[in-house]
Amino acid sequence: MIQKALLTLGLSACCVLATNAQNTKKPAAQKPAGAPAKTLTELDSASYSFGMKIAQGLKSDGVQALNYDLLKQGMQDVFTGKTLVVNDEQAGQTINQFLQKISKAKYAALEEAGKKFLEENKKNPKITTTASGLQYEVLQPGTGVKPKATDTVTVHYKGTLVDGTQFDSSYDRGEPITLPLDGVIKGWTEGVQLMPVGAKYRFYIPYQLGYGERGAGQDIPPFSTLIFDIELLKVGK
Repeated sequence: MIQKALLTLGLSACCVLATNAQNTKKPAAQKPAGAPAKTLTELDSASYSFGMKIAQGLKSDGVQALNYDLLKQGMQDVFTGKTLVVNDEQAGQTINQFLQKISKAKYAALEEAGKKFLEENKKNPKITTTASGLQYEVLQPGTGVKPKATDTVTVHYKGTLVDGTQFDSSYDRGEPITLPLDGVIKGWTEGVQLMPVGAKYRFYIPYQLGYGERGAGQDIPPFSTLIFDIELLKVGK
């Protein structure tokens, strides 16, 4: 994420530089009617295009404004070989913190909706809540062995958001999935260990035990509480 943010920031600076250059120029003398427009050089076109695309990327991440003077200075310092104000590690940390703050504000309503959902859900007598905040409901008991965190398991599952939007389902694909239990989200690692083979549980997973503050792809937004129906079919390969 840091590398992506740094690249995006660098490209955004190109756009700002082009914009600043245009804004600081004195008004051009009025050209006679029919005079040809100035042709952009290859470097001009590339510079503007870099800036445009990176600014679009930053804007899609929720960035609304930056200090354009310092953005310009940062770019010039790199290109001219001047001593940088911060090192790469500091820059990466700053960018991550900045984007995380924006993301948290952007998805505050979603985070709050998930929190309220879990608070209400725990009042249901069928729901068990663990020390980590994971909630589960036994839909079908099982009689087989329970897996350990280091085991490989075969499961059928369906995943939805709290509003009912489905984002994944092995049932729809028509085949279960085999995976290492220590290679999945925390809510799965903890929850599936509670299940004997043959059981089917419904898990309510707070975002801290799911995909966290970043989400996953286009289907799982940041700060999403997740609901999974999981059927444990087998332990071991």
